[in-house]
Amino acid sequence: MKNEETLLSPASGHILDITKVHDPMFSEKAMGDGFGVIPNDDVIEAPLTGKIMLVAPTKHAIGIAADNGLEVLIHMGVDTVELNGTPFEIDVSEGDVVHAGQKIATMDFKAVEEAGKATDIIIAITNTAKMVSSVIANVGDHKAGTDGAVVKLLAEGEQNENAHKTTSGKVNFDDLAKDIVKNIGGAENVDSVIHCITRVRFYLKDEKKANDEAIENLNGVLEVAKAGGQYQVVIGPKVEEAFDAVVKVLGSGFGGDGDAAPKAPKRKAPKGVWPKTKFYFSSLIGVITASMMPVIGLLAAAGILKGLVSLFVSFHVLSTSSDTYMVIYAMGDSVFYFLPILVGFTAARRLGANQIIVAVVGGVLAYPTLVQLATKTASSQMNINASFLGIPIHVANYTYSIFPMIAAAWLAAEIEPWLKKHINASIRMIVSPLVEVFVVSAVILVIVGPIITFLSSLLASGIVALLKFSPALSGLVIGGFYQCLVIFGLHWAVIPVVANQIATTGHSALNAIVSATMVAQGAAVLAVFLKTKKNPAIKQIAGAATLSAFSGITEPAMYGINLKYGRVFWTANIGGAVGGFLTGLFHVDMWGFAGSFIGFASFINPKGIDASFTGYLIASAAALIVAFTCTYFFGFKESDLDQKVHTVEKVRLGSRAPAVK
Repeated sequence: MKNEETLLSPASGHILDITKVHDPMFSEKAMGDGFGVIPNDDVIEAPLTGKIMLVAPTKHAIGIAADNGLEVLIHMGVDTVELNGTPFEIDVSEGDVVHAGQKIATMDFKAVEEAGKATDIIIAITNTAKMVSSVIANVGDHKAGTDGAVVKLLAEGEQNENAHKTTSGKVNFDDLAKDIVKNIGGAENVDSVIHCITRVRFYLKDEKKANDEAIENLNGVLEVAKAGGQYQVVIGPKVEEAFDAVVKVLGSGFGGDGDAAPKAPKRKAPKGVWPKTKFYFSSLIGVITASMMPVIGLLAAAGILKGLVSLFVSFHVLSTSSDTYMVIYAMGDSVFYFLPILVGFTAARRLGANQIIVAVVGGVLAYPTLVQLATKTASSQMNINASFLGIPIHVANYTYSIFPMIAAAWLAAEIEPWLKKHINASIRMIVSPLVEVFVVSAVILVIVGPIITFLSSLLASGIVALLKFSPALSGLVIGGFYQCLVIFGLHWAVIPVVANQIATTGHSALNAIVSATMVAQGAAVLAVFLKTKKNPAIKQIAGAATLSAFSGITEPAMYGINLKYGRVFWTANIGGAVGGFLTGLFHVDMWGFAGSFIGFASFINPKGIDASFTGYLIASAAALIVAFTCTYFFGFKESDLDQKVHTVEKVRLGSRAPAVK
């Protein structure tokens, strides 16, 4: 191995010794030796040949690993992590091989200056202690691509006696996090916490409560810095481990790096079969509702838009073959079609997994090629329509689905700590996402999906048999429990049955029962809307969810309010059972797919209005009255919000299914 390496200047400007850069952590060589450049041009070039090992989410830092083992960090600007990537354009991706002098990024240094940040481009060799004897910077004005510094490498077995402070021994990050939180004034003194490439950054309520000296003396802490209203604890390359441990100590509600989110604290299950069953079911419902809350507003808006489009089609204002219809329908349906991606992101945050990776798994499930493959067979059939690594499997249609992504987020949260522990930090950035996406996607496609499809197939057979046995009884049972199927994605069993009924007879009695359940869910959330006086956030969600349910989309009502507050969901189901019973009793049929109130035209027989339309009006009115009355008097009181309102008020409103959902 050569005994020295030349690093090129990454930008045109004034090269200076690393001890002169305007970042105290880098100037004290806490991240390793190197040099800096005060740029006079926006173009950033690679200082050496190697593989891109890191591109920061905020675009302000790039890591390169050379073939000889040298690991170099190019850090653009000081405290520019706070600019969320605005002044930067990155031309490379993790895993790319770049050559010395190749353009890798652009930094608008004037925009950085206008933001009040120093523009120093800092080149730090992060494995200095292991490989570097010294770095001699070529101080002065130079062009990009010219020699920036000469790095003298250590001989084999040689130690760097001048290496900057390192941690002594193995760091226990759980203990370190507890000590950090204790010495910054406790969790009650923390507004929020984020991290960048090297630092855990706290926004404290009172910086005077922090004990700087105590924190700097902790094993695992390199330095304490204060800038931009932040209390910064410098950790170095293992900042992610420290951040995760800090968030765990602080508790849920903290963390804002947009990557791996804080995992909800685990509670011990009570003893006994029934108490345990209730505990785990309650926990599952909690995860489902928490994962859905961030998109409830968008679902409600999209549901109303889809309902209006269906109404326009019913009155022949729009044709389903027109371009206008397709564009507007896409506006309303896209959030439902790509729901696996959205739920993957939000569920990962709730369960403590990497949000981007789980969202990518959602993208796998909604990938057009797999959707096309799934359409070869009905969703409730277990026909083999694909093979994976030689294993014959059934690929189902996962668009509109929720439960498979909850399972994916849970699995990702379980395997990520193992991957972090067993994969070397220098290759973790690439290998960990690769393994995680492959394993989680494979488990969902090969195991979870087929199990749901198998259960759906059994349900479909049972529903058909029940319909033949007694329309009234089937209406009572399906009306009372149909929305329970929606929670777990088992409602897909109903869609092929409805499609077959309409294809063979032109109408569907089953879809008419489903319509009554939509009305009931809307009536229940309407009761919550009218009964809520003191909580504007809940009232806003309930109002939008009511309109969406009456437009045929029940997810906002269910996940935003009804399921979240337990009894409301069941009082809604009572209304659904009554409406379904009357639907079956009056032999109501449905000639279209759009249900609930906005789909009233679907109940008009093409040959002329008959008893089906009258039965629809009676059954819908009964579902509305029963669900509303039961909820208003027995299912909900405003004091139910007291324990959960703080989470709901943080929901950012703004963000399924065909009529049969």
